[in-house]
Amino acid sequence: MPFVNTDELPRLELFPKALSAIVHGDQLMLSFLELAPGCEIPEHSHPHEQAGLVLSGSLRFRIGDEERVAGPGDAFIIPGNVVHWGIVEGAEVAKVLDIFSPPREDYIERYNQYTKTSGDTRWE
Repeated sequence: MPFVNTDELPRLELFPKALSAIVHGDQLMLSFLELAPGCEIPEHSHPHEQAGLVLSGSLRFRIGDEERVAGPGDAFIIPGNVVHWGIVEGAEVAKVLDIFSPPREDYIERYNQYTKTSGDTRWE
């Protein structure tokens, strides 16, 4: 699957008001997030390194003890196990590309349970 149209990917609700479409390889994963106004990303951490890019909208984001409002074109890097949190500000949906390395197996497992297989599904 070297080429993907992200508009055609199924969306999974990760938590209230947060939809994600994912694509992953062996060493990294892309998560295309759509966050509704007022969506709060709960404070959490994980062992995966995470990078991201705000594509549209605005969110208040805290990584470790640093907090700022991020908008289109703002990128971020979160080292593994660092606590982070965010909330969408304003009335616009925020679109964010998250990149994880290694891929988050918890996301992949939930996504696989959510998506349906078809006669065209290949398991090789």
